[in-house]
Amino acid sequence: MNRARVKICGITRLEDAISAANLGVDAIGLVFYAESTRFVKLSLAAEIAATVGPFVSVVGLFVNAPVHQVNEAITSVGLDILQFHGDEDEAYCSQFSKPYIKAIRMHHDLNINESISKYPSARGFLFDSWSKDKYGGTGKVFDWARLTSLKGRPIILAGGLNPDNARKAISALNPYALDVSGGVEESPGVKSSRLMQLFVDRCSTT
Repeated sequence: MNRARVKICGITRLEDAISAANLGVDAIGLVFYAESTRFVKLSLAAEIAATVGPFVSVVGLFVNAPVHQVNEAITSVGLDILQFHGDEDEAYCSQFSKPYIKAIRMHHDLNINESISKYPSARGFLFDSWSKDKYGGTGKVFDWARLTSLKGRPIILAGGLNPDNARKAISALNPYALDVSGGVEESPGVKSSRLMQLFVDRCSTT
């Protein structure tokens, strides 16, 4: 049995964090981007992080954030990994005390290998759909075939994933992990236990 790792992003409620942890997800994502409908304040984020236990990675998502904001979240919440979803360069991303993932937004004329090469210190890369006015959370799928040349590398796939296409994504790319947010929600920031269960189940067997 193969199992793609699963990250449930955009957690905003304690009960959703508990459900995700009980389902055996590998990571949860907390959004510290104020313009997002899934933004979470530091005090609640710290409660959520403490709730999921020691074997669920807590990922903090930032978009062009001031350095002090990232450091405050690291200290207050106890983040395990940082995820940079904006226009941050390698020098910015690598200055913190935590490993980081760099999100690559799949613009139609993007040179993927060139983009990756700019972040040699990144622990991994998350590939997400591109939007001119959103930094992720579009709910749209991009052309996964654009990533086939990266097979064998630890691809973290995002963008429009849900229980209905999880197995197809795994079959297409055999990714290191799937990152889902809106595809397991009842409304922005409110996760569905049923949909999270379905998603995890469909990532467990291919």
